[in-house]
Amino acid sequence: MAQKIGWIGLGRMGEAMVKRLTKAGYGVDVWNRTRSKADPLAEYGATVVDNILDLAACETVITMVSTTKDLKQVLFGPGGLVTTATKPKVVVDSSSISQEGSAEVRKELEALGVAYLCAPVSGNAKVAKAGKLLMVSSGPRALYDKVEPYFQAMSRKCMWIGEGELARVWKIAHNTMFGVVIQNLCEITVLAEKAGIPRHLFLESINDSVLGSMYTRYKTPVLTNLNFEAVTFTPELLLKDMDLGMAAAKANGVSMPSAAATRESVARMIGRGYGDIDFSALIIEVAKDAGLELKSENKTISDGLEAN
Repeated sequence: MAQKIGWIGLGRMGEAMVKRLTKAGYGVDVWNRTRSKADPLAEYGATVVDNILDLAACETVITMVSTTKDLKQVLFGPGGLVTTATKPKVVVDSSSISQEGSAEVRKELEALGVAYLCAPVSGNAKVAKAGKLLMVSSGPRALYDKVEPYFQAMSRKCMWIGEGELARVWKIAHNTMFGVVIQNLCEITVLAEKAGIPRHLFLESINDSVLGSMYTRYKTPVLTNLNFEAVTFTPELLLKDMDLGMAAAKANGVSMPSAAATRESVARMIGRGYGDIDFSALIIEVAKDAGLELKSENKTISDGLEAN
């Protein structure tokens, strides 16, 4: 059994990633604000702890939370991970947060003698469960080399792209494209259907063309059958990331008209009451704008995410 890993944050992604670690033979101590979300992981070999400070003795702690504020709270807030004499040697954060927030966290951790690595991911919980995540890291190269085996256990590919917060820039760019692609995929799918092409056939053709990707394939069952309750990513989370992308574009003097239009489309969707539902429900609004009422095609379609 390898050195135990600490884990903070068990949302849709965190749970699936912890299971991959335990499957690979790693001991994992887990903490979540709502313990009931952590308890099921005991069946997979993880140890559920009651207090976040119970993780402080772990050499490496991985965090997967929602915002910069949440990350700072679990690390530096009252009773936080690094607030006592016993501290982990390494904190790896896989949350989707801003470059600026990440830099602030790095400065505080390093001042306490704790090494820090950014390691955001590409993929949702089902992608994580199938072992098909991409993990992109930045920070000290020697630190990346040390924890890379953990990333290999959780992903199909992991890579180091440089020092500092470069992985945050990558994640912001990635999720901005995420929004633009779903916007365009919804638009062209509605165009094809209104012209007379069955939705599932059009999406199948895209998936098998040079334009197809893991992303278009795993969204195909949802877009075909309109089962948006199977949430992978909410409109609110997408808007947060689109705003980060637009802020980064402004800071770097980059014009992104497609992203700007998509950001407004997502904001309008939220204004119309779309909450805890999959963001691909955007296709409903695109269809309404085209005077088209979509119906489920009730097709059994693979999303291409069979677990390995």
